[in-house]
Amino acid sequence: MTEVFLRRLSRWQAEQQRESVADLYVAAYEGVPGADPRGREGFLRRFAEDVQRPGFDMIIAGDPSLLGCVYGYPPGREGEWWHGHRGAVTDGDEELASADRVFALAELMVVPARRRTNIATRLQQRLLERVDADLITTLIDPANTAAAAAYESWGWTKSPRPTRPDLEAWTSRHPTRARP
Repeated sequence: MTEVFLRRLSRWQAEQQRESVADLYVAAYEGVPGADPRGREGFLRRFAEDVQRPGFDMIIAGDPSLLGCVYGYPPGREGEWWHGHRGAVTDGDEELASADRVFALAELMVVPARRRTNIATRLQQRLLERVDADLITTLIDPANTAAAAAYESWGWTKSPRPTRPDLEAWTSRHPTRARP
């Protein structure tokens, strides 16, 4: 396999790459249990909203074709951050949310042919290098057991608190903050 390069995109670059990222989304989620039924157009609408959020950050992986990406943003103190979910998922750490110390990992995807090659791990690590938060959070469809297994292998934990009936909240202490 060829070497995979990671690159951080500015907000403007992310907007310029939206069609390629939407193609990646379709390829990454085709046939995945729990995948968003709104498909490519639904993803493009969400992505257009997400890229405008304060603190938006994105990393892509390529060889040079687009193989994967990850992006996220601070959810804000009380704002809607996951298209219908209000407030930050903090697994009981509401003081972190009220102090804007939470980062929402909104999307992590890799093309099926390159899964289990460490790309997803590298993407999330690179994204979180510059994140100024104590807690990282994401939402996963319970039917997407492969995603849940990946996050669990990275040390994330599923919140016992329900968030939405169709999604589970997963959280992680920021890895750079956990080091002595």
